[in-house]
Amino acid sequence: MPELPEVETTRRGIRPHIQGKTVSAVVIRQPSLRWPIPRELPQLLKHRKLDSIGRRGKYLILNFSNGCLLLHLGMSGSLRVLPASTPAEKHDHFDLVFGKQCLRLHDPRRFGAVLWTESPPDRHPLLHKLGPEPLSDKFTGGHLYRHSRTRRIAVKQFIMDGKVVVGVGNIYANEALFHAGISPGRSCASISARRYERLADAIKQILVTAIECGGTTLQDFVQADGQPGYFSQELQVYGRAGEACPCCGKPIKQKILGQRSSYYCARCQR
Repeated sequence: MPELPEVETTRRGIRPHIQGKTVSAVVIRQPSLRWPIPRELPQLLKHRKLDSIGRRGKYLILNFSNGCLLLHLGMSGSLRVLPASTPAEKHDHFDLVFGKQCLRLHDPRRFGAVLWTESPPDRHPLLHKLGPEPLSDKFTGGHLYRHSRTRRIAVKQFIMDGKVVVGVGNIYANEALFHAGISPGRSCASISARRYERLADAIKQILVTAIECGGTTLQDFVQADGQPGYFSQELQVYGRAGEACPCCGKPIKQKILGQRSSYYCARCQR
């Protein structure tokens, strides 16, 4: 599933090609994604200039003078900038056409979203309760410590809660906890402020590196130019059950937490 680094990589990849351009057409081939694509989008967006492209969590925000288009890649979606004349493939469900170019949504599982709002995007029901961006100044160890005091869930589930912090998906939660030396199953309320500072720093470091690598390609994700993300080559524990820990040499263990696979070293993580 595309997480924050993959979405940010996509944003950076498509922005130079379409920001400041004017929409000439909107093509809806499959209106039934996770939620229906608004039928009125062709009328709302034709002849409108795309002012800017932002991101909130895993949502891309395309800003126009009359509102915002919210895009989510779902479980297996991707966005590509292509010549508008490129024939559509089976799972190409939506095009935003800018003259001879188009932004095309490819989504085999149809869990993605194309939504429209005329209100400020931070007021949208899907966005207004989200926690801080992990690469912002608002995200600190102190923030994690304060929000964890009354919780009794495992720390891995805690940092994957979008109301606590956005964009820390399963892969990056595993890697950050390993770098911080914290066991994924430990109660979030039992972790000290000092260790939360280490964890916040690890989350920032892991996400920055992942963005620099273009995200992580394990199954479906490709960048906006069709290339895979290379952070998978940097993974220390995720998907490496039974392999030697890069720090102590003990076998990496795997267990299920919150219905997601967790990978950790029992010696290095406490």
